[in-house]
Amino acid sequence: MPVTRQLGNDPESCEEFAYGLGAPDGILLLRYRSAGGLTLGGSRDDFLHQLYWSPDGPLATLHGSSIRFTGSGEGFWARRAVTHEVRAGDRQTVYRICVREVPPALDGLRAGPVTIDAEAARLIAAIARRTCDKPAALAARRRILAGLGASAAAPPHPSGNGTGFALAVARTLSHNPADPTRLDEWAEHLRVSVKTLQRDFVREFGMPYTRWRTRLRLRAARVLLDSHPVTTVAHQVGYASPSAFIAAFTKEYGHTPGATITRAQAHPRRRPASR
Repeated sequence: MPVTRQLGNDPESCEEFAYGLGAPDGILLLRYRSAGGLTLGGSRDDFLHQLYWSPDGPLATLHGSSIRFTGSGEGFWARRAVTHEVRAGDRQTVYRICVREVPPALDGLRAGPVTIDAEAARLIAAIARRTCDKPAALAARRRILAGLGASAAAPPHPSGNGTGFALAVARTLSHNPADPTRLDEWAEHLRVSVKTLQRDFVREFGMPYTRWRTRLRLRAARVLLDSHPVTTVAHQVGYASPSAFIAAFTKEYGHTPGATITRAQAHPRRRPASR
């Protein structure tokens, strides 16, 4: 039965959808929406494994002092009792899937980014509906877990059919938007011409490499702005100076990073209680 509740006085809300959670094959899905950002995770002492996924943009995952971002088609997995922190930006929807079973493809992974195929992503959204019944949700659960895979940390390589150069680069950059590698350096690594790689970016993303990388960096910045100074965020996402970051951010969104911080302060980042 889905449950909706308001968190605090801001527009943030959490909807809960539980299906047979008392059994080993049950699933609990929580859908968060917030105006001011979310911080999820922390110290875990329950018996549920966690999967976080957002259709709206990257999530920032923190391990000690290091920050890593999820890329397109990725979520973040944390086994039960593993301390972790996941952050989302303002006006972002986040799904948190809680299960008792570890998918075979993630055996041995304590916490880290994981791939989510398109069908699993579709089903995550599908079971977060009041019209979804228990049998359909449990069938979807099996397919969702089957659609998860360990995210490769190796240098980018295209698919075996000679395509996917841009996607290979995008997967690597999504984890570290500050990576300074130039387009010609990626092309040399992939053993293709600069023109071929540029054409592949336009074909896959509808924009050239530089434009795509700028958008990636700015989307990642939105996740950090309410918890880090502008100078820190600028360097964290790859800008040499705060002024360059502020100019790019303002051009993209029509307001300065400071306006995002002000909005986040008006709707403080919430940390929902551990479940």
